[in-house]
Amino acid sequence: MQRVQIKYLKEYVGKKTTVCGWVQTIRDQGSIKFLILRDVTGTIQAVVLKSAVEAFEFLKDVSLESVVCIEGMVKEEKQAPGGIEIALEKISLLSKSYPELPIPVMSEKGGDETEQTKRFDWRWLDLRKEEKLQIFKVWTELEKGVRKFFDEEGYIQIYTPSLMSTASESGAEAFEVNYFEKSAYLAQSPQFYKQMAMASGFEKVFMVGPVYRAEPSYTTRHLTEFTGWDFEFSFIDSHYDVMAEEERMLTTAFEHVKETLGLNMAVPSIPFPKLSMAEAKERLKKAGVISDKVNDLSPEEEKEICRMVKEETGHDFVFITDYSIDVRPFYHMRHGKNNELTKSFDLLYKGVEVTTGAQREHRVEILEKQALDKGMNLASLDFYLNFFRYGCPPHGGVGIGPGRLIMKLLDLPSVKEATFLPRDVKRLTP
Repeated sequence: MQRVQIKYLKEYVGKKTTVCGWVQTIRDQGSIKFLILRDVTGTIQAVVLKSAVEAFEFLKDVSLESVVCIEGMVKEEKQAPGGIEIALEKISLLSKSYPELPIPVMSEKGGDETEQTKRFDWRWLDLRKEEKLQIFKVWTELEKGVRKFFDEEGYIQIYTPSLMSTASESGAEAFEVNYFEKSAYLAQSPQFYKQMAMASGFEKVFMVGPVYRAEPSYTTRHLTEFTGWDFEFSFIDSHYDVMAEEERMLTTAFEHVKETLGLNMAVPSIPFPKLSMAEAKERLKKAGVISDKVNDLSPEEEKEICRMVKEETGHDFVFITDYSIDVRPFYHMRHGKNNELTKSFDLLYKGVEVTTGAQREHRVEILEKQALDKGMNLASLDFYLNFFRYGCPPHGGVGIGPGRLIMKLLDLPSVKEATFLPRDVKRLTP
């Protein structure tokens, strides 16, 4: 199909051109009609005079959101949106929309007038709105920036399975699959396989893939299935090396988004602020923000500590380090001087946790002991423990929730809004 996308029309001023897209608005002013056409790159106004008899009559019956192609002369017009318009001569129908839309695509008031559940029932119509499209353009460019960093730093991309014989995190949050001769689980994390890659000598790996969590997801930041970004790398000295790597990665990604899309957004400076869990709890206590979580932060505490850091440093990110062994998995390396703490961290962004990371324990005899301390069955972990029995370098990495990053970057009310097709306890369609 020979067509020109709307964002390139300024290059065609004075030329007859074909543009295709969705009918967004039709305004009838008697002897003249105005048609606003939309494609993935933007909108264009087309003017239809009564002298263009066939096109003029066609617009009497065409329904909004129908897909059409229009042909006409591109001309400059200061009064038109964007300074150009099309003098429409011909119009052809590619796909007619039912006349009554189940949800409005264009709102006269601006924003979302339909409640979220109904909008998600008709998600493909909801996503036609320009502000929704922008979310996924930002996500695309953010991931391009992430991949740029990994490419420049020599990372290898791996693709890990979603089916596992053992739950990789808490068994209570694992989806069990009853198909195989033994129990299988949907992967809550690619963690085990990232570490296998370290044992394979890959040294630096990253991946993008689905993550499944069988947990109540009624909050604005939880889903039962989401896309995760992960990386792991070898020959580190501590979890501070991992934090430094993530700082560089995120800065590269934010810079790419800002340069590519021209967003008015802050690119984080390096290094990011860091507080140990003990320090964070002490500061929160002084501020009068206390929760029943002794070794972790509540959502309210995450918001407050980010507010404090923002006020003091101007930074939107803060690492919380040195979590207790009680709230960390068995494979996180413990501090030598304090065996009750782990060499782990969370990264908070604008009041929400977006990353969990750590230095991993690579010494098999210590891994076995830590698994037993957690009450785990070593026989069920044998395939994993084998990774470390034949030489494995010290390593660490992170798991990142890009949906939460996008949510906070664009000030969206929920991570579901940053997800193409969200899945939670109640939603399996569309």
